[in-house]
Amino acid sequence: MLRRHFLWYFFLSIAGCTTITDNRNFWLQNKKKLLFAVSDVQGLAELEQEYGQFITTLADVLETKIEFFPVNNLVDATTALQLDEVDLIHVGPSEYVIIRARTNAIPIVALTRLNYRAIIAVRANSGIKSLADLKGKTIELGEIGITGNHIAQIKMLIDAGLNPLSDVKIINSEDYQLKALKNGEVDAWGRVLHRYKKTLGDEGLSQKDYPILIQGELLPSDVFLGSGKLEPMLVDEIRQRMLANQDILLRAILSTPHFASKFTGSTFTPVNDSDYDMIREVYKAMGNENFIK
Repeated sequence: MLRRHFLWYFFLSIAGCTTITDNRNFWLQNKKKLLFAVSDVQGLAELEQEYGQFITTLADVLETKIEFFPVNNLVDATTALQLDEVDLIHVGPSEYVIIRARTNAIPIVALTRLNYRAIIAVRANSGIKSLADLKGKTIELGEIGITGNHIAQIKMLIDAGLNPLSDVKIINSEDYQLKALKNGEVDAWGRVLHRYKKTLGDEGLSQKDYPILIQGELLPSDVFLGSGKLEPMLVDEIRQRMLANQDILLRAILSTPHFASKFTGSTFTPVNDSDYDMIREVYKAMGNENFIK
């Protein structure tokens, strides 16, 4: 009798699992099309060039048609999510924090970056030996709001006991040249590690000429977000398929030369929202709480 009861519950559990799987496939099969955007890529041509192979592969993995939805900037991307005009979006860590605060978008998977770290470099003869020595000095950072070129360096200053609003002068540049540091216009230069190495190579310099003053911890990952209008079961199915098929999806990403160095060694992982608290801390310290409310 006991064995019979066990088998009965076993077959019930199998039937239940089959029903769940069928329901999850039902959500995906009945979604005729997904619209995909990238927060920092402008125009359809650039989207197709950089993400074309990835989207083709993702469409095969999800067994669903995917079309590009071009946006011009983070504001457009956020608005598109708020208006339910887009289904999936790829964002950087800083954009993730802002979009999560302003929309009901759902994290699907994180895209890690191998050795994704920020640095601050100085001239070899500067006499600057620690972050404390930057008090009263000028530092050039990258574009405002970019995690590895701006946010992370400000976090380093804060952790060193410096007030980024009053103890240092910060100027921002969208390029990656060392010109201002070379000319003595600034005392320190901060960018993401791989950009620092590439700039040294491009300009025929070595790390001895412009040594790293500090190298930060591993930064939070990029994120693929789903619109809040998507059914939770559909989001879960997309997540599980992306994780299960990450090898072919990552090969598709790496097939684009632009991403070859950026995402070599990357993986898809579940999103841990607390990993992004360091970005929220910086926005608050800079008096930009309204960005994340």
